[in-house]
Amino acid sequence: MGDLFLGKKAIDDELLEEVETRLIMADVGQATTRALIDALHQQISRKQINDAEALFETLSQLMIERLERVQKPRPAPTEQPHIIVVCGINGAGKTTTIGKLAHHYKQSGHKVMLAAGDTFRAAAVEQLITWGERNQIPVIGEPGRQDSASVLFDAAQSARARNMDVLIADTAGRLHTQGGLMDELKKLIRVVSKSIPGAPHEILLVLDASIGQNALNQARQFHEAVGVTGLIVTKLDGTAKGGILFAIADELKLPIDFIGVGEQIADLRPFDPKGYVDALLDREDI
Repeated sequence: MGDLFLGKKAIDDELLEEVETRLIMADVGQATTRALIDALHQQISRKQINDAEALFETLSQLMIERLERVQKPRPAPTEQPHIIVVCGINGAGKTTTIGKLAHHYKQSGHKVMLAAGDTFRAAAVEQLITWGERNQIPVIGEPGRQDSASVLFDAAQSARARNMDVLIADTAGRLHTQGGLMDELKKLIRVVSKSIPGAPHEILLVLDASIGQNALNQARQFHEAVGVTGLIVTKLDGTAKGGILFAIADELKLPIDFIGVGEQIADLRPFDPKGYVDALLDREDI
């Protein structure tokens, strides 16, 4: 978007309309875009913004503030084990994200275990076992085991017995429209809470940024079903639709914990609202 402001001095209706169009094209969403444009109009009418450069700076700051409003500090793994249940639909990059999340915790000096609770998708268990080998951490679950609830229960007991700091549990990649599978996810959460009081300590939803408005629908329904505590957004390295994070933040008030920016094991980064907005607005163009 930075190219809009190159060489421009005056603010006119054409510039504001183009800003609005670009925000909608980036999937920021109608309601959030309208709120941002209204806020800009207010500041222009009060003479707080006098030129195109100031308009760009103000837009950037307004967008950062909208995201920072819902951000929360990451919970430290003080319970032993700190149990994280990871959910999301097939294709979002859930199992790969779990492998990267395990790497993140191991690099921070924590003892980590994985639970292969996605017994629904062929090869999901093998994929998680491979990530366990790459991270040199134990994985509970084996190919052919069908009962995901028993896998998660056994993993929770094992993690406690082995004094693990963090247990990250995979779950089947449910389509948010499959009611029966959503009910099963609720059951898994209940099983985990019975196995260790107070667990799970986090329920993280993995979302694919490239699907735009569908990501909001997914977040809405997963949150309604199981009470999501935070988001991990994948595929932000190759999409122009990352603006959907604003619509999710505005409606659901869910913090974005991590973003996936590539295929490598270290390509999972804590979310930085300023860096994200700078990239979305092409700040390097200015």
